[in-house]
Amino acid sequence: MFEKIRKIMTPEEVAQKVPFSAALHTIKKERDKTLSNIFTGKDDRLLLIIGPCSADNEDAVCDYVTRLAALQEKTKDKLFIVPRVYTNKPRSRGEGYKGMLHNPDPHKGTDIQEGILRLRHMHIRVVQESGLTSADEMLYPDNYGYLEDVLSYVAVGARSTENQQHRLVASGVTVPVGVKNPMHGSIPAMMNSIYAAQLPSEFQYHSYQVKTNGNPLAHAVLRGSVDVFGNNHANYHYEDLMALSAAYEKQKLANPAVVIDTNHSNSDKNPLEQIRIAKEVLTVKSANDKLKTLIKGLMIESYIEDGNQTPDGNVYGKSITDGCLGWKKTERLINDIADLL
Repeated sequence: MFEKIRKIMTPEEVAQKVPFSAALHTIKKERDKTLSNIFTGKDDRLLLIIGPCSADNEDAVCDYVTRLAALQEKTKDKLFIVPRVYTNKPRSRGEGYKGMLHNPDPHKGTDIQEGILRLRHMHIRVVQESGLTSADEMLYPDNYGYLEDVLSYVAVGARSTENQQHRLVASGVTVPVGVKNPMHGSIPAMMNSIYAAQLPSEFQYHSYQVKTNGNPLAHAVLRGSVDVFGNNHANYHYEDLMALSAAYEKQKLANPAVVIDTNHSNSDKNPLEQIRIAKEVLTVKSANDKLKTLIKGLMIESYIEDGNQTPDGNVYGKSITDGCLGWKKTERLINDIADLL
């Protein structure tokens, strides 16, 4: 039984209430073009998708992103930075905090309508204050419409990769969609999802039969895997990447590309390992011509303060989900990455 609590505003109503101006849309259009050029090989800069595990506090997130903007300007010849502003990210077991969408105030109960308005406002504020457009995870495909005009990158998480609705909606997204390998690590399952996302489709969406053109910028994200005993296994090493290159060749997908998630199962959930992993991936990328073109970027979890805090904590700029690199380590890492390229 589902008890109806309230009717939620439509994406069109939300967009009218929290508008994305023409000037900001121009910024997004230019950044979307750059991202497309990176994934099609016309721009050889390295993509960095970087930010908090979960975007829980608007002021802290915008503070963090304005710091990123200064580093983007400094490293713009080698790097293209997309802030990770994940507003749907819940705790792994699904209890308590479920992301800004459900809990706009992490210390209060569920208010989805307020959450939708707040998360859209935060994404727009990011562009206004930093000039950077952001990435978010499409955890709930039906909600993508609330941010469709704002986002420059969309992620499909490991628990969603094999879900048919995610694959179909990804086929209609007009910006790059990163498809993570599933939790169990199957590369064929991930490749099938990328293939499905690149295909034109017709399906039910928001009470309509819709038609999509397919998304040629859908690509792989390697995040490691978890076995049946709960052990983490990395998949960012040379052998893993060469096997992925062969899988791309076998399936003949458009624009072969991979982004390496340096946290999650690749780091055994130790955020400090991201520093070593990022540098190892760059070494592999520079040493092999196939991987030089295949590896398009890194995904890094980072915030203002190191680590994470308890669910009832209230430390400004410290993750309330998975642990992150703090700002000082982040700044050093980004500068080191640029120096290595």
